[in-house]
Amino acid sequence: MKSLNLKAYNQFEVIDTELPEIGNEDVLVRVKAVGICGSDVHGMDGSTGRRVPPLIMGHEASGVIEDVGSAVHDWKPGDRVTMDSTVYCGGCDYCGKGRINLCDNRQVLGVSCEDYRRHGAFAEYVAVPARILYRLPDDLAYEHAAMVEPVSIAVHAFYRSGWQSGQSAVVVGSGMIGLLMIQVLAAKGCEQIFAVDIDPAKLKLACQLGAHAGFDARDEGLVEQLLQATGGIGVDHAFEVVGASGPVQASIDGVAKGGVVTLIGNVSPEITVHLQRIITKELDLRGSCASSGEYPECLDLIHRGAINMNAFISSEAPLDEGVQWFQRLYEKEDGLLKVILKP
Repeated sequence: MKSLNLKAYNQFEVIDTELPEIGNEDVLVRVKAVGICGSDVHGMDGSTGRRVPPLIMGHEASGVIEDVGSAVHDWKPGDRVTMDSTVYCGGCDYCGKGRINLCDNRQVLGVSCEDYRRHGAFAEYVAVPARILYRLPDDLAYEHAAMVEPVSIAVHAFYRSGWQSGQSAVVVGSGMIGLLMIQVLAAKGCEQIFAVDIDPAKLKLACQLGAHAGFDARDEGLVEQLLQATGGIGVDHAFEVVGASGPVQASIDGVAKGGVVTLIGNVSPEITVHLQRIITKELDLRGSCASSGEYPECLDLIHRGAINMNAFISSEAPLDEGVQWFQRLYEKEDGLLKVILKP
């Protein structure tokens, strides 16, 4: 089969690889659409330590079942599916509690780190356990279905935050996940949503997708603007989707006393924050990792149009063009959000 292989850091090649073998509880999926995730782009140069070459990346995928293992009875060839990016074991204590994102034996499609290596979906076929599959509505495009994984990150973060009706929110970082977070908040009825970013174009799009105002992250008066917009109190919830010291501190400063800061971004493994401010404001800091079974709700949000998928897809291209699209994303070409490859 044809695969897009990260053969060395910052070096891709389209090569022929063997068809993945499937175990008794696995299925073989013919990939119809797979998105290039920001984590793939960040990881291609080795900076995250989680994309160790050689590796076939790709975890935002949809397709059609080609074959099933002998112990798989609920799925059959021809079924249209998407898949969780988290490959959970189903047998540990966390899986038993439904917190599959915290699985003791967790793997992620298309990720290679010290603990494991798992090839992903930048290929014509991918093998996955049947337990991580979700069925697609008949009329849902494969390109949109491939976006369920990033939507699930936003939905999971929403539930982690404990947001309640009538509360306000700021989303710090208006990249892909931040823009999805804004739409999820809007779909849940949040009536006061603010967006923060350094890119005016992204702030404009954020307002088109549900934010009520956008603020420049580089403005020294950012916190004062948030306070002014909320009657001097601050927002009830901050969703930080960058993962660096500055944006996290801005989230802490902009949230009201007793507020909640939900941390989604993880670009930097370590950050520096003002500890006394967290304590004296009695803030809740909550980490949000991947998703934990929210796929059905996400599929419904996409299917009924509550999430505008077309606003994110910048281009659709064959797998053969993956090398150049990775480079364009890595160079942060203006206007590029999501590129969908179609093996």
